[in-house]
Amino acid sequence: MRKNKEKSPNKSSVKAIDRFQPLWHNLKPEMNSTRLCDKPSFQGAPRVVKRERSFELSLPILVTGLDASGHEIREYTELISISSQEANFQLNSRVMIGSRLNLYVDIPKTHFLQNNLKLEASGKVTYIKAEQESKKKQLISLRLDKSYRIHSLPNKLT
Repeated sequence: MRKNKEKSPNKSSVKAIDRFQPLWHNLKPEMNSTRLCDKPSFQGAPRVVKRERSFELSLPILVTGLDASGHEIREYTELISISSQEANFQLNSRVMIGSRLNLYVDIPKTHFLQNNLKLEASGKVTYIKAEQESKKKQLISLRLDKSYRIHSLPNKLT
């Protein structure tokens, strides 16, 4: 017959803390506080959720797709913010949640970028908020697909 081996306690379990308690008493007096060890860990405590980084950019974009009535739309507007998973912008055309839209973002040449770029992305509308100041504009949140394209545009001769 095999003997069941006793599992070693987790480093943060009460048994493990009690097991190493004598070692702590040999330390400096200000470090002898057992207040940290008295509280059990919270198993159901919510973990820290790491949010993705969102960039607030005011870049010109072209939005294409179908509106709420099924007509094709092609509207120029400005990007409000973008992350790897979501883009936010305002739109005059009425769209429905779940609609598929395509974005074409113009990225200008900078000190780091040698050429102008065009980002092509698509996704589904996940959130719509009617703006109170403007009866036409509505705030759109678009959940981006994982696939996208970046095109390098030739430099314009000046």
